[in-house]
Amino acid sequence: MAILGTLLKRGIRLRESLEQDYTSPFDLQKMELRKLLITAKDTYFGRYYHFKKVLNGFKEPEQDLFYTYYKSQVPIHDYKAINDEWWSQSREGIKGVTWPGKVKYYALSSGTSGAPSKYIPITKEILKSMQKTGVRQLLAMSKLEIDSKYYETDILMVGGSTDLKFNGTYFEGDLSGITTSQIPIWLQRFYKPGKRIAKAPDWDSKLDEMVHKAKQWDVGVIVGVPAWIQLLMEKIIAHYQVQTIHDIWPNLKIFVHGGVSFKPYKRGFEKLLGEPIHYMETYLASEGFIAFQDKPEQASMKLVLNNGIFYEFIPFTNCNFDLSGELVANPETLKIDEVEEGQEYALLLSTNAGAWRYLIGDVIEFVNKKETEIIIKGRTKHFLSLCGEHLSLDNMNEALEKTASQLNIAVKEFTVCGEPCGSLFAHRWYIGTDDPVNQGRFKRMLDANLQALNDDYRVERSAALKEVLVEFLPTSIFYSWMSSLGKTGGQNKFPRVLNEERQVEWKTFIERKRNPTY
Repeated sequence: MAILGTLLKRGIRLRESLEQDYTSPFDLQKMELRKLLITAKDTYFGRYYHFKKVLNGFKEPEQDLFYTYYKSQVPIHDYKAINDEWWSQSREGIKGVTWPGKVKYYALSSGTSGAPSKYIPITKEILKSMQKTGVRQLLAMSKLEIDSKYYETDILMVGGSTDLKFNGTYFEGDLSGITTSQIPIWLQRFYKPGKRIAKAPDWDSKLDEMVHKAKQWDVGVIVGVPAWIQLLMEKIIAHYQVQTIHDIWPNLKIFVHGGVSFKPYKRGFEKLLGEPIHYMETYLASEGFIAFQDKPEQASMKLVLNNGIFYEFIPFTNCNFDLSGELVANPETLKIDEVEEGQEYALLLSTNAGAWRYLIGDVIEFVNKKETEIIIKGRTKHFLSLCGEHLSLDNMNEALEKTASQLNIAVKEFTVCGEPCGSLFAHRWYIGTDDPVNQGRFKRMLDANLQALNDDYRVERSAALKEVLVEFLPTSIFYSWMSSLGKTGGQNKFPRVLNEERQVEWKTFIERKRNPTY
């Protein structure tokens, strides 16, 4: 990365980064929405929701009137709403549905509404935005205390296959596969594992090829999901019979990660290193490159305000979401200048890929409003994602219902928690049933049904999610625990995913039921 090393040595920054530093968040976001609306005003979506009328609000002296117009004309959409009415038409090859032109790529992302995957449009405009934000993050590395010579090494990007499926109308595949296939020319010389290996559709064979090539590379930066990178490093260390990954890649200095929290991985990850490295977090979703870690000494990420995304924020409270995480009618929505530090918000995105007031499902919190620095807090609905499996409550319910039907048993309650399994992970299911059942058969069928429903879960079952454990309990145990918490009655529901604190309480409660002297 000689070019990058030279730029970092000189402290070069992109105009967009400087623009964000010296312009108010409100002004940046107002300009961003205006550009989006102007570009899309003649699309089917733009005409249906009167974008030209909304644009008139930008001419008024009252600075907030544009937003009043926008939210009064355009409803909030979740995936099902915008896909059923709009994006599904775009996938049929119709041009200009929610964004001008024909959409060439769709990123597959785990669905929560019955389908195995969601299809998220990836336009050429949002690809350029993602690339530009990626370069901004690379240039932010100048803040790290690293000699510029280390930036002349290779960048290893471990992601999905770049061998995208074409159905005659559009290409589909993992976002990482789509973006990797569009790597800028100046970066291709330093990009590893290279186009041939990146194109391999099978993860195991790709992993083996990277292991065999590892000694030929001088990797200084690794980009990827923690679980996959950890597996790769473990295989490399075992194959070459060395102590740490630095015995193979002595110049490794930076790990850029995203997709899941890195906290559970850090202890095991660092056992594979010969010396400390720098960790930089990204918030890159199929819907856009939302934020990245701008300061090495802080865990927060800087929200990108001037690169193709307009944000709205819904306070994540009982006033706006029900107990299942579903959005209520007419929720409160806020602009960037109206948020407060320490409050959790669900994100709405309007993007240059044709998403409009789109509920992405993530919950964030501002830790520094002035610098628009955020942390990811979780999801609006129950889910489990230890290593990128993104298992939603809908997935759990549907798989469990199908399994119970196949075995002709009644499952009245259940809960799931994640736990360590050696250096990797496991899901432990607690099933409330009073019917006799074969534990091994139930486990195999449940696992198979989950893999059929959720692509990410299926991938991780051959990677970091090594085990699925099932325990059967009388239904009365679940009810007794709720009673012990003072939460009985129809309005109180047993939590389907247990956090760490609840796991301890639940396991202690079960043990006491089994052994009263415990």
